[in-house]
Amino acid sequence: MKTPQINKAKFFDYFIIIARFLLAIIFIMYGYSKLTEGQFGLSNEMLEKPIKELNLMQIGWYIFDKQPFKFFIGISQIICGILLLINRTVLIGAIIFLPIALNILIIDLTIMPTQMANAFAFRLGFYIILDLLIFYHYKDRIIKALKTLTESIKPKYKHKIW
Repeated sequence: MKTPQINKAKFFDYFIIIARFLLAIIFIMYGYSKLTEGQFGLSNEMLEKPIKELNLMQIGWYIFDKQPFKFFIGISQIICGILLLINRTVLIGAIIFLPIALNILIIDLTIMPTQMANAFAFRLGFYIILDLLIFYHYKDRIIKALKTLTESIKPKYKHKIW
């Protein structure tokens, strides 16, 4: 029996579907954990310590635990994840994913201890590369959209000063 061959383009298409699913699940899980008190915040023991005894990451997690910040980030991640799953909105999801992931990366590099920051930077870097591969896969649509957004825009009416 002969095994069916998958050409490179179809293989890459499958890869992009898996990447979309992975990014979506990760963002939905992280967003959900923010809404259900599973992420951010400090234990009661840590809250009783003077601030000078806390490290930068603990201080950051205390600040990020405040509303409406935590709710906004959680909802944004869930919406982004859902948009990545839907064929019609995948590019919108990929666009939204990029600034959220880059912000998380910068925050992690800023407040985490070096070893932990390096591990998170590697993981988030991988996610960002997957997101960029989604853009690459749909580059024809991205180029068309960029051309539309950057072509000369003129006011609807003539103005003396314009």
